[in-house]
Amino acid sequence: MLDLLSCGYHHVHPDGITIDRPKGAGNYAFVFFKSRAEVIVRGRSMSVEPGTHIVFGPNTPHLYRELERPFANDWFHCVGEEMGELIAELEYPLDEPVKAVDALQISRGVIELRRVQSNGGRLAGRILDLELRGFMMKLANATQAAPLPEKVSGYYGAFVDLRSSLFNAPHERTSVEELASRVNLSKSYFQHSYKQFFGVPVMTDMIAARLEYAKYLLKNSRLSVAEVASLCGYDNDTHFMRQFKKYVRVTPKRYRDAGEAAEIGQRAESYSPP
Repeated sequence: MLDLLSCGYHHVHPDGITIDRPKGAGNYAFVFFKSRAEVIVRGRSMSVEPGTHIVFGPNTPHLYRELERPFANDWFHCVGEEMGELIAELEYPLDEPVKAVDALQISRGVIELRRVQSNGGRLAGRILDLELRGFMMKLANATQAAPLPEKVSGYYGAFVDLRSSLFNAPHERTSVEELASRVNLSKSYFQHSYKQFFGVPVMTDMIAARLEYAKYLLKNSRLSVAEVASLCGYDNDTHFMRQFKKYVRVTPKRYRDAGEAAEIGQRAESYSPP
């Protein structure tokens, strides 16, 4: 089980700071640099830019200090025998600087760790264990993804939020132009960047979000097909039925009927005669 010892979000040091651990921290130390810094690991000096994170091993000699003031960072310390196994399994580069793909995701993760630790409670330890594992998995997943072009990487966090909004509110009628305006980009550049980030065109995600919601409503409500179409952001049910058939391969009615048939079959299998 992983245990969070301490953490800090956006600590600002107006006069700079030097952290010197010649024998290591004795635990796993995560640092997310928001300012330029010099980092020395086992005697090897390197300069890291803002938006870089490092996980130092418990016995790794290291030092870091500011190269600009004020110096700001996010950080946490954790322990647990399973941490080393997790890092090895995830193939995360221990003791090496890694450029963040989504800085907002990292800071949100640290904020959540601090919130759970501060609130306490009977299940806090188990929650922190899961949060730490999830945090490391997200770091590794982003690290192993294809590197983003420098020109668009700064928009990644905004695009992640925007994509989440598409799937969280599929009923909202919006256009690609409106989405592009939210991140202050032209329509063509927005579409190009969206596909670079997520591997699919934005229209594909917009349709997928609507149809996933439609499938949920068809399975879990008695709304008419026209009502489902309206709730999923379609102007008319004819367009909805055509798009549903094209991507799901069956009509909305047949999809609902198949779900009901499967449910009846499951009930029959679970029924035991007296």
